[in-house]
Amino acid sequence: MAVRRRVCIAYHIFPHYRAACMLELCRNGRHDYTLMSEARGVDKTIKVWKMPEDVKFIQSPAWHIGKGVCLMPKLIPLAFDRRFDTICLLAVAWYPSTWPCAFFARLMGKKVVFWGHGWTKPEKGLRKWLRLLYYKLCHTQMTYGHYAKTLCMEYGDKPEKVHVIYNSLDYAAQKAQRLTITSDELLAMKQKVMGGLDRPIAVCSTRLVAFRKLDQLIEACALLGKQGKPVDVLLVGDGPEKEKLRALAAERGVKCVFYGACYDEAVLSRLIMMSNVMVSPGAIGLAVMHAHAYGTPVVTHDRIDDHGPEFEAIVPGRNGSFFRRDDVADLARAVGEWTATPFPRDEVREGCYSIIERFWNATFQRRAIERAIDGEAADDLWWMKPGAEESPATKV
Repeated sequence: MAVRRRVCIAYHIFPHYRAACMLELCRNGRHDYTLMSEARGVDKTIKVWKMPEDVKFIQSPAWHIGKGVCLMPKLIPLAFDRRFDTICLLAVAWYPSTWPCAFFARLMGKKVVFWGHGWTKPEKGLRKWLRLLYYKLCHTQMTYGHYAKTLCMEYGDKPEKVHVIYNSLDYAAQKAQRLTITSDELLAMKQKVMGGLDRPIAVCSTRLVAFRKLDQLIEACALLGKQGKPVDVLLVGDGPEKEKLRALAAERGVKCVFYGACYDEAVLSRLIMMSNVMVSPGAIGLAVMHAHAYGTPVVTHDRIDDHGPEFEAIVPGRNGSFFRRDDVADLARAVGEWTATPFPRDEVREGCYSIIERFWNATFQRRAIERAIDGEAADDLWWMKPGAEESPATKV
């Protein structure tokens, strides 16, 4: 039986989408977990998780300097804190406080685990060498995806040091929500929001900003319309590109509904489920998991180093597809493939659910994280071995 360790997980903030994973660790994990981060409120740019009282928490001020640099002075004394024998830190080399924390924690005999995206694309020059030096400070590293692990290996890390832990939203809650939704409700929602039932829908839930390249989605649907295969667009979100996109849709003759920002999961679930496909012509990340949790396939571009690690949940032909980046005609082809039926087929929905239930959920993530904390070698196929428990996410 693995030793019960006293673990502190330090983040600059714990965003709301980390709640399911953190609760799974704190309530169902083998180890004794304490979380350290900035205050429990909500800052100007992201919704921060308001932790329940049963979660052990240490408040640590986080000061952001410019873009991408964060100081957390309480991390340094954390290295000497006798309450903990293991410290999990963000795998971000641009946070100056994590360097001395990791260094001194190792001198004190503590286990140091890095958690984060790791390498997201090949790098060179000063950034590359800073990362290489930084990653040497940890005993083991946890990445969200296999692409990041392959880059770690290319830069010299031993494969057994780098654990792939995937990522998670609150799939248990999403599945419970999904199971309450009827076909009649989806038809009624589609009629209300889109003003009709006769056309398929390409949805995107995101901030309406230029780098999302939502103009390409409108252009692609315009091409499909010319081919006699009209597709309506549903944009859930707000942002500075809204009026430009509205004008483009009117000019191209594409019906585009601007729903506005929505944070109500009961509404979002229905908007996603009534759509044929989630489309992100620009970068994509957690939206893949959100769409798949509700049985909706995902289309995005094929430059994987532009994406968050969640792109790895897309299995072409089964629960989504990739198009050639910035190729509107190829985007139209991909969207057309998923909008040939009034709703996603049963086997498509199952292809979406199954990948989330197997890997991209808080239960699986907790098990993978604890293997890293326990000092197990990073075996990407550990879950296939005899005796590995089935993910309880499938039993929700």
